[in-house]
Amino acid sequence: MQIYAMPGHLIRRLNQISVGVFAEHMAQADIRLTPVQFAALSAVAEHPDIDQARVAGLIAYDRATLGKVIDKLEARGLVLRRTSPTDRRAKVMRLTPAGHDLLTRVIPIVAALQSEITAGLDAEERAVFLGLLEKVTLAGNDHSRAPLKPL
Repeated sequence: MQIYAMPGHLIRRLNQISVGVFAEHMAQADIRLTPVQFAALSAVAEHPDIDQARVAGLIAYDRATLGKVIDKLEARGLVLRRTSPTDRRAKVMRLTPAGHDLLTRVIPIVAALQSEITAGLDAEERAVFLGLLEKVTLAGNDHSRAPLKPL
């Protein structure tokens, strides 16, 4: 089929593989965490007292859906939200001790599973692939419904 050689189809399939590998490893470690939750926790850990809109931009996720993700993390006691001291309309977040503990436990697992996502590539091919993937992703950023917005 023609779609097997189309970037959009292959990228969608690779995303399915990535999410599947992530889910398998989290289940094996008895951890309830999605890739988006991991990304959000990572962003909050690296930028304490960040607001939700900035987290959405840092992980290239739409703000409305990210709000639900943050709600779940907060309900699990992993994230603490409070009113921003500089803008009473905004909420800022930081990880709780439980959030730090979970992230510390998960980071090595997530690092280890990356090679499974790019199975079939040797180290040199993986480096080239990741470089090209980053280049294409950044070039198309403005076409995304949730573009990456670095701080």
